[in-house]
Amino acid sequence: MLIEIILVLLIIALLLFPLLPVDEIDVRFKTIWAMCKLPGPWRIPLVGLGIFIATIKDEEIIDQIKIFCKKYPRILAAYVMGVPMVVLQQPEDIEVLLGSINYIKKGYEYYPILPWLREGLLVSSGDKWHQRRKLLTPAFHFRILEDNMQSLNKHARQLIKNMLKQEGKAFVADQLVTLCTLDVICETAMGFSLNTQDNQGNYYVKTVKKISTIVVTRLRTFWLRRDWVFGITRDGKQFKEGLSLLHNFTEKIIKERKASYKLEDNKDEQTEDLELTSKKRKAFLDSLLELDKKYPNLFTDLDIREEVDTFMFEGHDTTSAAIVFALFLLANHPDVQEKAYQEQFSIFGISDRAATRNDLQEMHYLEMVIKETLRLYPSVPYISRTLTQDMKLSNNMVIPEGINTIIIPFMLHRNPTNFPDPEKFDPERFTQEECRNRHPYAYIPFSAGPRNCIGQKFAMMELKVVLSTVIRFLKIEPVTRDGEFKTFPFLIIRTDPPIKIKTTPRIEHIKSSVIL
Repeated sequence: MLIEIILVLLIIALLLFPLLPVDEIDVRFKTIWAMCKLPGPWRIPLVGLGIFIATIKDEEIIDQIKIFCKKYPRILAAYVMGVPMVVLQQPEDIEVLLGSINYIKKGYEYYPILPWLREGLLVSSGDKWHQRRKLLTPAFHFRILEDNMQSLNKHARQLIKNMLKQEGKAFVADQLVTLCTLDVICETAMGFSLNTQDNQGNYYVKTVKKISTIVVTRLRTFWLRRDWVFGITRDGKQFKEGLSLLHNFTEKIIKERKASYKLEDNKDEQTEDLELTSKKRKAFLDSLLELDKKYPNLFTDLDIREEVDTFMFEGHDTTSAAIVFALFLLANHPDVQEKAYQEQFSIFGISDRAATRNDLQEMHYLEMVIKETLRLYPSVPYISRTLTQDMKLSNNMVIPEGINTIIIPFMLHRNPTNFPDPEKFDPERFTQEECRNRHPYAYIPFSAGPRNCIGQKFAMMELKVVLSTVIRFLKIEPVTRDGEFKTFPFLIIRTDPPIKIKTTPRIEHIKSSVIL
């Protein structure tokens, strides 16, 4: 009976072969032999887990991942329609992968987002990635980040206003928070005031979510990996329409910033007030425009759009998810919320002044809350690399070149060896002493090593400013309770149904400057 099932599945695989991602298929004897020696679920060559992944329901994905990870606590090896995959779960093994400059090529899972982000910093590899990373790193110098504090405070205050307009009624947190983070990234990184919180122009946000969902559907559904098949489907057509909208949106930002940048540049050349010029806030996009002038052959208009698309997406959606989950956890743990509030009160009292960079450095407990939030709900739940050379692990274990190697922070952060009672929300896990006693690669919400998140310092600044402002002026009350939603590992972590909260003002702290 078993042999008959295997034969039927192999016949199905052969019939489906024209639809498979041929470029990623690896049926070399060396690879097959190496995969056979690695632990993993029972699998049929070529087919592997492909049909299972394509047919499993969204709400069952996390539960199934938990089962696999528990059964294979170090390494999980499996084929997915000819593509060899290995999931690493131990920090020591993950350090070998992420800590080395030799393994920086992104995995095949990033292929479906290439039409959107092309070869921006998130997806590029090799010399292009090295070059871009080196050129863009100065744009995130702490002095430049400090210049953005005014914008962060302004948009955090606007978020408070919009929460107060709900008049204590339940609302979907993501709907308000995402507009706030989009405004932040547009103004701070792009030098472009979108003001979506005022005009509710959230078509960009909706399109990003739609595109992200389609990308993950395409990844899971192996017969959609071929461009020509995907292109004739409804999802393929919606993807193309959404892509046009997103690219037009970023091209508009670049065009308008270029025009204003030239005007500002001309003014700077004409003025003798050097002090005023030196204090002009520089946006990330300005750094790209400067690179365009300095290296015209390296940074074309298309190159600029690649990076703007990348940072627009990564810069608003990841922080939005983190803020929403933090609000959910604070609402459901009033003792933690009270402790976080008392820290804010010790810094600000009942003053409604804006937060400064020095204030952020005093928010030790809030930082622990944020880190624990990102442990339980890392914004990016999935990381992958394609090995361009063999990778040697301890105990003489070798992962061969060509393997698609995967890390799932969502599961790594729930490893009871590193985080006892892992489902419990406990910010005290991130005291200095606790962190010293833990492997540095046991907690990687911003990835790690040479390809870590270039904007993580900015992200932490934004998370602190927004959450500090909310905690100071509002009490967060739960509507959605733990266990009332399913979590999905899409491009950015999502929930269904969406998380709802309620907020009520802390009367003694609400000033006219906040609510008017």
